[in-house]
Amino acid sequence: MTRHPGLGRLTAGLATATVLCVTASGCVTVHGELEVLPGAKKSEAAQALKDFTDAYNAADKAFDPALDADRVTGSLGAINQAGLKARQTYNPDGNKAHKPLVLDDATYVIPKKAGWPRWFLADTDSNRDQDGGKLDTRWLVVFVRSGPDALWKASYLAVVPPSQVPEFTLNGDGLATPVEPGDESLAVAPAELSTSYAAYLRDGEPDVFTPGAATSGWRETRRKTRRAGFSYQYIDQPLTGTTFAPLGLRTEDGGALVFFSSKHFERQTAAKGLKPEVNADVKALLTGEVNSSLTKERVSSQLVHVPPRATGAGAGSDAGVGGKVRMLNRLPGLIAAKGE
Repeated sequence: MTRHPGLGRLTAGLATATVLCVTASGCVTVHGELEVLPGAKKSEAAQALKDFTDAYNAADKAFDPALDADRVTGSLGAINQAGLKARQTYNPDGNKAHKPLVLDDATYVIPKKAGWPRWFLADTDSNRDQDGGKLDTRWLVVFVRSGPDALWKASYLAVVPPSQVPEFTLNGDGLATPVEPGDESLAVAPAELSTSYAAYLRDGEPDVFTPGAATSGWRETRRKTRRAGFSYQYIDQPLTGTTFAPLGLRTEDGGALVFFSSKHFERQTAAKGLKPEVNADVKALLTGEVNSSLTKERVSSQLVHVPPRATGAGAGSDAGVGGKVRMLNRLPGLIAAKGE
């Protein structure tokens, strides 16, 4: 919904059928793991969305991460589970302000691909629009299924205005085209997005992202963060584990809509006689004792539009359709904290 061993390796690890290569252009398999198939039937996708929403609401009402643990994974799962764990700690009686999440008006964008995992995108309307409903948004939820006996799990979530949802490349059957992790036809291959983002936040290079709140704006915010008696350090890391793999779909403009994950640490160190502040969420996820320093660990998922790679004479990082990777949404969440 990364920069990672790749979906190819994951597929290889999960495919268990005996494969017989019969021609130079393709293979067949006994159990269908390598057959190019739709990621899901629309009825199956609709049921996955319902199962996720039901589980999410039950967990949110009780502040119990166990109630939706089997319906979330990846960066969304890490953020969801840590958040529920924290709120359960200081709200043991549950969520008194619970309002059921409703996801309806769903359009299912289903890629056709071989092997596992299989996945799809649910483009939905929610009852959580901002500004009292004045600002309309779409909730884009990516569902992943790791094998034929596995449950569908939500791995990525992005909230965007309807105008930011692109036109996807669809075949005659209405199925979308997935993007391979190492696709070199794009300005940045999906497998490189997490590494590039972490490096950009640290050094400003590679300069492949358009300016915005989650790119140049975040770097500037960090640079200007000052508090007497305190120092701040930041470490940004690519998140490349299998369950955090980037997932992307071809768009009609020749680019791709891609979800990817990353990890971020913020360390606050206090001068003698001072101590970093610890709020309720941090306290609930804290290990160690906060004396002079506090390190917060966050997982973040990003939704970006990646333009096609520029070709021809004079092509550079700023060339091509749109030139650079455009950040459409960033969803961060605190998952751990350490005191020293």
